[in-house]
Amino acid sequence: MTEQLADTVLLDPQREQSLRTAGMISYLLHAVVAVGAVIPAFQPSVLLLVFAVILDLVKRDEAAGSWQASHISWRLRSVTWAGVLYLITVPLWFLFVLPGWIAWGLISLWFLYRIVVGWSAMNAGRAIS
Repeated sequence: MTEQLADTVLLDPQREQSLRTAGMISYLLHAVVAVGAVIPAFQPSVLLLVFAVILDLVKRDEAAGSWQASHISWRLRSVTWAGVLYLITVPLWFLFVLPGWIAWGLISLWFLYRIVVGWSAMNAGRAIS
């Protein structure tokens, strides 16, 4: 724990709580979209994910240097990679529906895994790499 503190900026309690609340909201929105992507009958709007990304981008400067900055980067990288992978696999939907469905299902499970891992680390007050 002391090694982690040596590498990060200590924030005042109010700012720390603000970042934690924003992080929890962002993880929740990511999770809703990720679960919706895995369960075919439940399709929440991608606007929830857009709102979460905007929230992370707004809070990124405030979190700079703190352990919570790693979570913002984690979430932004997760969304970026999932989006790229979804776009790359779009042709599978036009050529063969089943492979497209399988590819998107695996990407969605990977995205959900990243959200669960990140959220668990944030709840424990740990940075994520």
